[in-house]
Amino acid sequence: MSHYLLDRRFDIYFSGVYNGNITFKETYVELCDVDRKTRAQLKREPFDKNKKNTLIDYPLIHSKLAAYADCKWEGEKVTLADGSIYSKYLTATGIVDGKEVTSQLWAQRKSTGVLDIVTVDGEIVAFSNPGRVSSEIAVVPGYEKLTPLVKFDDPLLSKAEYGINHLGNLFVPTRDGLNLATEVFLPEGIKPGEKVPAIVVRTCYGKPRDILRCWHWTARGYAFVIQDVRGRSDSDGELEPFQHEREDADDLFNWIVQQEWSDGSIGMWGASYLGYTTTAAATSGNPHLKTAISEVNVGSPFTDTARRGGTICSWPLLCWTLGQSMSNRIDFGVFAGETINVEEAVRHRPITEIPEKIIGKKSGPWDLWREHYYYDEFWRHSDNTAHSHQIKIPMLIMSGWYDGDALGVQETWRFLTKHDVPGRRIILGPWPHNLNAFRDCDDLEFGDNAVDYDFDTRIIRWFDRYLKGVQNGEDQKPRATYYVVGENQWRESEDWNPRESRQVNLYLASNGHANSMFGDGRIVLQPEKETGSDTYVYDPQQPIGDRGHVRPYHCNPIQLRSDCLVYDTETLSTDVAMAGNVYAEFYASSSAVDTDFIVRVSDVDERGIARKISDNVVRAEFRKGYDKPELLEPGKVEKYEMEMYFNGYVFKKGHKIRIDITSSNYYEFFPNTNTGINPYEDPAPVVAVNTIYHGTEYPSHVKLPVLYGL
Repeated sequence: MSHYLLDRRFDIYFSGVYNGNITFKETYVELCDVDRKTRAQLKREPFDKNKKNTLIDYPLIHSKLAAYADCKWEGEKVTLADGSIYSKYLTATGIVDGKEVTSQLWAQRKSTGVLDIVTVDGEIVAFSNPGRVSSEIAVVPGYEKLTPLVKFDDPLLSKAEYGINHLGNLFVPTRDGLNLATEVFLPEGIKPGEKVPAIVVRTCYGKPRDILRCWHWTARGYAFVIQDVRGRSDSDGELEPFQHEREDADDLFNWIVQQEWSDGSIGMWGASYLGYTTTAAATSGNPHLKTAISEVNVGSPFTDTARRGGTICSWPLLCWTLGQSMSNRIDFGVFAGETINVEEAVRHRPITEIPEKIIGKKSGPWDLWREHYYYDEFWRHSDNTAHSHQIKIPMLIMSGWYDGDALGVQETWRFLTKHDVPGRRIILGPWPHNLNAFRDCDDLEFGDNAVDYDFDTRIIRWFDRYLKGVQNGEDQKPRATYYVVGENQWRESEDWNPRESRQVNLYLASNGHANSMFGDGRIVLQPEKETGSDTYVYDPQQPIGDRGHVRPYHCNPIQLRSDCLVYDTETLSTDVAMAGNVYAEFYASSSAVDTDFIVRVSDVDERGIARKISDNVVRAEFRKGYDKPELLEPGKVEKYEMEMYFNGYVFKKGHKIRIDITSSNYYEFFPNTNTGINPYEDPAPVVAVNTIYHGTEYPSHVKLPVLYGL
């Protein structure tokens, strides 16, 4: 093969830090790496993914090089020979070899993970992965100013002027006598005696993964400190999820400020469980922690992944727990459900034996949790809300509409607001748990702007502002930034929920037969005078199951069932936009002493396809509070309240808004046996007859945060 991309050199920049260069040869990719400590250029050698970790998969690009080179980069959209789809997006103008030229950035579509392209005069000059905590751009020398690299030219951004000095794997003592494996990276080239602020990450996934994506902070003058939580990788102890993160972080912060290189200021970053460790660290009240960034944070156990709504979560909890239980290092194959039978895992009974059945061994966390079905001091200790009054620092919170831990994020924002924590800020995009990862989700299409090119630079600016005192305006930004799907635009607000939204109550009504999408359930804006009700039979041995979780999955297979009550608005005569948290308030009775209720909001298009917008679950026994369990009196009408997943979304003219209520989704929660007996004791399930009431006396409704249209 012969084309212009062969033998063309591309310089690699990792979040703006030069990180070597590659050349596409006919049969391989040639790498000229750079020594991170000395910044010296190393010898050329074939690119080896086992030695050089990059965000962009250069061997994969090489395998498709002809498709990239042969593509006619013109028009509004292009499709490569391999099926990759690109949309014309941003342009930039600059000087190359003394001439003014214009570049075109092409946004990748219909993909999970993003590889954007920059062209000039129809030829590729850069490949770009916008990333998350770090980004990567490979660019032909001389064309840097025509790519997103220009964002790093901000004069108020810490400059990448240091090498990386790795101090090794150190062991930091905890107050109870354990030693936690901790690696420290310092800026190479700082003056003797110069002190620097530190950015901390505490992980359960092994330090190498986050070292690879966070080392660029050190090049900008920060110490980077990363620690394995207890029981993981090289750290002492046993993994007891959530239990020790507050105290262990506090001990680490106190150790850091005793080091000769520390200037006494610490920031922290974390996502998912690392987001939990970050938020828990903030609740320690340690005076040396000056700021924290928490992305897609796992919430307190009864709010989010472990015991959401008082249920026992199934696959969202099992995948993580089983993956962590294989050894002291996570098994990502198990975690992803690739090397085990997911259906068998969520269906096996008794649930106490699932680890032995699926991975062939006991699980410490699984056995620990079985001892604490009820909310007690064990759970309270790891409840961030209970300790949130100690947070005094600015926190940047980031998540997305399709984040499986969004309820944890909502919890964090709720207590930051309750305590009026200064400097708090939230950014919410059309993103999954892996933020900034796509421009399309299932069959929903967002704008090219759904991927945020300012993601990693915003994180740097945030730490610059609160750890280095740089007056860069980060503390002057609007409190909330959010994306509205359907408008496909970013909006800003002085708070979250947005101050410009208003709660509109969508009341349930029917003629008594709301069962399934073919029933007579309807949604009205005022409760009807007469009391009405709808009844369904919930059989724990015939549960609903859907693995879509928080994605905008099609709800129709669920809504076809008679054990699902369905309520629709009239066809919308105008667009209805919402942004904010959704809430449900409803009245129900059951023939059983305990049961679950799931409330879901979906968008029904002209073809009748219902896409999930928001949902949540509540276990009846905990309707008065997780610390106030009380079984039901069969047949007695009780009031239930729940917070549901947030969203920013436009229900289009011609669509309908739908609310459905049911009692199971076995991929998310182990089905309630309806017995009121501790499910860890494996009680025989019984059938429940559940009834939802509506009307003036029992005004069951969903509160929708409406921007316009209703």
